[in-house]
Amino acid sequence: MSSTTGNPDYRDSGLTFPDGFLFGSATASYQIEGAYDEDGRGPSIWDTFSHTPGMVWNGDTGDVADDHYHRWESDLDLMVELGLESYRFSIAWPRIQPTGRGPAVQAGLDFYSNLVDGLIARGITPIATLYHWDLPQALEDEGGWTVRSTAEAFADYARLVGAALGDRVAVWTTLNEPWCSAYLGYGSGAHAPGVTSPLAALQAVHHLNLAHGLAIQALRSVVTNDPQYSITLNLHVLRGSGPTGAEAVRKIDAIANRAFTGPLLHGAYPPDLFVDTAAITDWSFVLEGDLEIINQPLDVLGVNYYSTTLVAVWDGVSPRQMADGHKDVGGSPWPGADDIEFLPQPGPYTEMGWNIDPSGLEELLLALHAEFPSQPLMITENGAAFDDAVTVSDGIARVHDPLRVDYLQRHFTAAHRALSAGVDLRGYQVWSLMDNFEWGYGYSKRFGIIRVDYDTQERTLKDSALWYAALITSRTIPAA
Repeated sequence: MSSTTGNPDYRDSGLTFPDGFLFGSATASYQIEGAYDEDGRGPSIWDTFSHTPGMVWNGDTGDVADDHYHRWESDLDLMVELGLESYRFSIAWPRIQPTGRGPAVQAGLDFYSNLVDGLIARGITPIATLYHWDLPQALEDEGGWTVRSTAEAFADYARLVGAALGDRVAVWTTLNEPWCSAYLGYGSGAHAPGVTSPLAALQAVHHLNLAHGLAIQALRSVVTNDPQYSITLNLHVLRGSGPTGAEAVRKIDAIANRAFTGPLLHGAYPPDLFVDTAAITDWSFVLEGDLEIINQPLDVLGVNYYSTTLVAVWDGVSPRQMADGHKDVGGSPWPGADDIEFLPQPGPYTEMGWNIDPSGLEELLLALHAEFPSQPLMITENGAAFDDAVTVSDGIARVHDPLRVDYLQRHFTAAHRALSAGVDLRGYQVWSLMDNFEWGYGYSKRFGIIRVDYDTQERTLKDSALWYAALITSRTIPAA
């Protein structure tokens, strides 16, 4: 399902994006803010997880990260230098409610209020994500996303934030990648809170979906402007291998994609998901009325894309391959799919070990448009980690990152082809604005178009940032 025009390697240039298409960049609170115990912020599951020996590479934590909490104004000025039209940031729940319940901490609200005002003053559209994985630890102690009360608490949190910022935020995103929160956090254990339970993972899927619906309702009850409402999903682009490939794709598609798009956009979970996971749960935690709450109209669906996934049914004899792109810490992010294997794919690869395939982005956008033709879309994350090097010439530090420039050129080409094919694509938020704490990989993986020296906090615009600035200025894809 790919375009027949343009270079087959997606290295096109000279393609122009329409007026109104939002060029921006994205970050997440725990990955950049630091200030983990300042101004009343409570501990999150990522504070606990990163401080647990052996859970994060090199023992890294987000205690300081990019120190964005103290440097936000100069970081906004860098956004202006790049010409960003939008900025997708996330709000740290424990900075607003230290235990996930109770009144808002004014200092926390003030930080995000000032950030939003600073963006607007600079002509940058604020896109706010309510949840990018930093659940208050106190709620996890009560069961976290495995229990219904966390979804209800999330709605209260959304109401508090919406009342404070709901006259200025242009786009509200409820959740970022609930797949990761559920399956990596409660299934594989690779992400906080580090639980390895197939049942817990599926309970988390539903309660995250429910939290989304409740949060949309809560926001709508308090905001006073006319924002767009959204959720961001990391939908898997699946390819099948061999004669069993189609069945493997069906099964993983149910777990990875339709477990979210089903209730969110169709108002129902896919029946085959229930069949595939019947040995784990009867899904009795889905209560009457839940699906109506979850199935809220979306003004825009956020799409995160990095790589593709190749699957087949495991023969049960040969060593099972698990090249699914995620850290293996003992658990599985694929409940009900123990008979599926994930096959290695041809390179090249990013530093994350993920294959680079821009056709997958085009394929995903076209598939979503085919299934949900009236649903506007936005690329809310796309980018790549590479091993960047700093060079100094005439006293000026530079980061030449041709691999990242090439990656972005090819993926912007894929996005443009989808637009040209009729997809209602509203914007593209490059991941990430800055190098940051890359979850279980700590500071070992650099996704930023701006380099951060973690010892001095000095920021350096990489060549990819300069390339992106040229794209934004001209609205036309430059040569790499």
